[in-house]
Amino acid sequence: MTELSTAAIPETDGGRWVSTKVGSPGYRADVTARAHNFVIDEPTALGGTDAGPTPYEYLLGALSGCTAMTLRLYANRKGWPLESVEVKMRTSRSHEIDCENCEKTAVGITRIERKVEMLGSLTDEQKQRLLEIADRCPVKQTLERGIKVETAV
Repeated sequence: MTELSTAAIPETDGGRWVSTKVGSPGYRADVTARAHNFVIDEPTALGGTDAGPTPYEYLLGALSGCTAMTLRLYANRKGWPLESVEVKMRTSRSHEIDCENCEKTAVGITRIERKVEMLGSLTDEQKQRLLEIADRCPVKQTLERGIKVETAV
């Protein structure tokens, strides 16, 4: 549940804000993160303009990206021959139901499916260890631990 507060949120831990603006009409959201800009939108079937991935697709992108980067970091540190890694994720159900019911009901995806494909002359033991390390991805750990959102006006 979002908590509403009139107190300013302190700019700790780097103090970097990600900013999103939505105009009218439609759902297109223009996001700025540091010097980077990207668009979030809904498919046309849901009233959006399909100008960018949905919020859940960005969430999956953040999680799969962190997983792949974590595996790359670990393999580099160990000097293992990981040539490339591809992490695919999808939600176990469509998010459209959440969009329709968020005003009245607690919503959210409860399961994410993941496929990890690794290329390189890795041993079976190295592959198994990398799959264990995939579960140590900081974004995955954050999501599984839960997040409290504090809102300031």
